[in-house]
Amino acid sequence: MSKSALKPVEELTYEEAFTELEGIVSALEGEQKALEESLALFERGQALMRRCAGLLEEADLKVQQLTANGLDGFPEA
Repeated sequence: MSKSALKPVEELTYEEAFTELEGIVSALEGEQKALEESLALFERGQALMRRCAGLLEEADLKVQQLTANGLDGFPEA
């Protein structure tokens, strides 16, 4: 995927960001790349990592809000 075709990180879903991050990790671990290309991949990877962490944090907060009063209506195990 060319750099111009990349979707802005802030528009990616968790799944999209995580999949792209996995690809970047594989690319950086694989064949040798020019320093500039490696740095660009690393920078994008850092942004993707922050996006994934932020989305997970939002999901965790939502779960905490939904369960703030306990799990009413669910039987205890």
